[in-house]
Amino acid sequence: MYKLIIIYDKIQKIKEGDILNEDIIVAIATSRLEAAISMIRISGPDCIAFVQKFFTGKILKKSTHTINYGYIVDEGKRIDEVLVNIYRGKKTFTGEEMVEINCHGGVYITSQVLNVCIKNGARMAEHGEFSKRAFLNGRIDLSQAEAISDIITAKNSYATDLALKGITGNISNFIEELKEDLIQIITQIEVNIDYPEYDDVEELTASSLLPRSKNLLKKMDKILNDSKNIKLIKDGIKTVIIGRPNVGKSSLLNALLQEEKAIVTNIAGTTRDIVEGSISIDGIILNMIDTAGIRKTDNIIESMGVEKSKELIHQADLVLLVIDGSVKLTDEDKQLIELTKDITRIIVINKADQEIKVELQGVNISAKDNNIDTLVSEIKRMFELGSIIDNNDHILTNARQTMLLQHANHSLKQAIEAMEMYIPTDLIVTDLYECWSNLKEILGEKAKEDLLDELFKRFCIGK
Repeated sequence: MYKLIIIYDKIQKIKEGDILNEDIIVAIATSRLEAAISMIRISGPDCIAFVQKFFTGKILKKSTHTINYGYIVDEGKRIDEVLVNIYRGKKTFTGEEMVEINCHGGVYITSQVLNVCIKNGARMAEHGEFSKRAFLNGRIDLSQAEAISDIITAKNSYATDLALKGITGNISNFIEELKEDLIQIITQIEVNIDYPEYDDVEELTASSLLPRSKNLLKKMDKILNDSKNIKLIKDGIKTVIIGRPNVGKSSLLNALLQEEKAIVTNIAGTTRDIVEGSISIDGIILNMIDTAGIRKTDNIIESMGVEKSKELIHQADLVLLVIDGSVKLTDEDKQLIELTKDITRIIVINKADQEIKVELQGVNISAKDNNIDTLVSEIKRMFELGSIIDNNDHILTNARQTMLLQHANHSLKQAIEAMEMYIPTDLIVTDLYECWSNLKEILGEKAKEDLLDELFKRFCIGK
């Protein structure tokens, strides 16, 4: 335990030396285009008094969350007629005083108001600095900051719903639950280390530590499994169209994209390079890739396209294997069916406008006639992204969060293995500390400081 006390002392010294933000930052918060209104955001200590220097309205004694009318002036000259919102206290977005100037939306006039702010001593905010200050001042944790970025860049309603859950603290609350479970385990071990006469190690492990640890691991496994499809929600489904030459792959791409993006001819091997495009189907984004027809060929350029097509099959989230339904299956068709049997795929039987001669389970379409409704329905059924959001309150929103929880999961598994081998608890606790550290890092918090606070608060260790 003395090691923890040393670490705690070091952390206290670091905390005493912390320096708060002392400067005032400013930025245009709306798009830099002609519009009815533009907003300039200002944040920092005493920024209300700062704005009063060049604003004619009286705001020094006004209450927080009020809107005030007046003019922005520069050396006595009126620059613009504006409304100024003021926010006091630590419950603002950034956790410090804030002002928002609502001016007319012209590009020129907005820049003039911004220049007045800078001329009087504010500095231009860096990218994301308002959210960064909110994080540093404890208004949001790191997962919520990432969710703010996610909602701005959301490409569909699913990504928006996911980001809103992150902003409202769903991830934070779940991580706090995991931390609570873990601190109970660590605290029990620390007490046993300091007071070994209280519990038999094997009995303690079997009766308390193992059940709690396995239950915690089960919770981690569930959220990791539920979060697998997040990339599909946010970035779209990488969809590769494959098939032998002249089965209608390019026609299918054009039908899905509703534009003539790929060249369509009766000549086999026309598509020799990769053709790409994106489509949204009821909010599901498909990043489409039309590949070269897969067949044996002596043409060097075409053969390079064929090899690239085979590589893309294993990189895809979804493979659309196109079969010409107007003729019987060829050996090349059968090879592609075998090649993709363990991959997420839909077998698309094209040329349904003709007599179908293929007995194969799949969806029938006619790409030439844009008759692809059955395929669209199957894609929607296969990727029920909406149900993922609706049925799961706790979903990690990005690769950083997932990686850290995977690390925490791995450390906990190592601790459980050590428990099952009845390794001394003072060695087991090392892996549990590592698990704790990764959980805290998801929220961007100082792991060791928080751990010590919890330990000292719950037990008078060394009393």
